[in-house]
Amino acid sequence: MNKPVYIIDASRTPFLKAQSKLGPGPFSASELAVQTGKSLLLRQKIAISDIDEVIIGCAVPSVDEVNIARVISSRIGCEDNVPAWTVMRNCASGMQALSSASHSIQLGLADVVLAGGTEALSHSPLLFSNEATRWFAQFSTSKTMSTRLKQMLKFKPKMLMPIIGILKGLTDSTIGLNMGQTAENLAHKFSISKAQADEYSLKSHKKSTDHEKEIHSRQITSIYTSNGSFFNSDDGIRPNIEINNLEKLKPVFDRPDGTISAGNSSQITDGACLFLLASEKAVKKFNLEPIGAIIDEHWAGLNPAEMGLGPIHAFLPIIQRNKLNKSSIDVWEINEAFAAQVLACQAALESDDYCKKNLNLKEKFGQIDEHKLNIAGGAISLGHPVGASGARIVLNALHLLKYKKGSKAIASICIGGGQGGAMFIEGY
Repeated sequence: MNKPVYIIDASRTPFLKAQSKLGPGPFSASELAVQTGKSLLLRQKIAISDIDEVIIGCAVPSVDEVNIARVISSRIGCEDNVPAWTVMRNCASGMQALSSASHSIQLGLADVVLAGGTEALSHSPLLFSNEATRWFAQFSTSKTMSTRLKQMLKFKPKMLMPIIGILKGLTDSTIGLNMGQTAENLAHKFSISKAQADEYSLKSHKKSTDHEKEIHSRQITSIYTSNGSFFNSDDGIRPNIEINNLEKLKPVFDRPDGTISAGNSSQITDGACLFLLASEKAVKKFNLEPIGAIIDEHWAGLNPAEMGLGPIHAFLPIIQRNKLNKSSIDVWEINEAFAAQVLACQAALESDDYCKKNLNLKEKFGQIDEHKLNIAGGAISLGHPVGASGARIVLNALHLLKYKKGSKAIASICIGGGQGGAMFIEGY
């Protein structure tokens, strides 16, 4: 990157896990972003009118929030002449928004950009089958009593059985595999047991618990419902979890001896995370004090059936391009879509064969120091609101750099469909 892209500030909502017995959560995707966005902007030196562009990542916007970025922009109070657009790169949508904002700043198209991601997975729709949709269409257009009665006779009770939208979204249509099954593929490939995945998940909850006050709570802005209830902490962290709690959970895919269970997978969650990015010109003009900078980024493609290895395919070119090595990086984030997926990334980096054949390295890269990787836990304990997660791991890395008195971090994420994304940042 030629021109610097400064991170002025960032915040997120609490991550709230979906409650299957209660239905949709209390906040829509736009409301999540609006509330944390307003809190973020209220503490800035610049005015809302100084924002040049709004870019938001969201994978599952509701039907009444089409181009959700524009909805958010208007509700936050941006001027009508401020362009706003939505990006979607599955799990990396929030990171893609930061990437797109960086490009706007580097090209001189904008000086101040509000960017990030939001998702309300608990609001994912229930769908009717094509058969049911056709029946409703034909019934609604029947003009006489006789044609309506004939159409009623064609009704089948199974037509009322909904299709769960989020399950469709979590399935790669090109290969017909659920994301969990792709993680199971990696568990087989690298001989990762359920016991290993469960142990990793236990550590994720413990690390999130240990860092809740110093790291997570400092990122969060409180959000409020219309009846006055408020939320100010992530509710997916289980501080008292024990390994036997995880051992009891059965494998979901390759039964009875598979690896992937509900306990060692990321949680279905609602949340938003927004950044205020600025050019060097804006920093000087408004006398801003950046907390960090986006230095580089990379996007990679790979076999969709092994999409969980996307992070290493994305961050290694950054390492090479910037003449870095493992020890140069103080904080590493690999989004915890699945415990087995993070463990597989480590196993692949340790594999001479994989590094040579798939990553074009002369020798193995070697595992990342576990004391630098996902230091404060991740999506297994915090949750994975798809559109927001890519932005959250960048924010988390920034806070960890300050906490650890480090300067360089890499945040990386696997992407459904067979991609990976990574961002190299510096903290000030």
